[in-house]
Amino acid sequence: MYLSADAASITWPESIAFLGLLFLVIFIIGITVATWVDLRKTKLKADQEDSLRQLVSRYEQLAETTLDAQQRVAADVSELRSRTSSIEQILRTVE
Repeated sequence: MYLSADAASITWPESIAFLGLLFLVIFIIGITVATWVDLRKTKLKADQEDSLRQLVSRYEQLAETTLDAQQRVAADVSELRSRTSSIEQILRTVE
């Protein structure tokens, strides 16, 4: 079953219009995919920044509690030194 020459022939303007439409559709799909990829990258970057902020916050809390503990230990050591000095003085007077 063959088509007649008139029905099977496509003119140049029709071919160019079809190719133009095809390229337009491919271009729109490309832009859509590129936008989606960029949006995904932005979302991942925002998640990473949020995780980093939480990590910095935990570090700051840890540093603050460590500083408090160091100050308490320093005060305790100072008190122990003074007590040790007192005990040494008592022992010297006993001799």
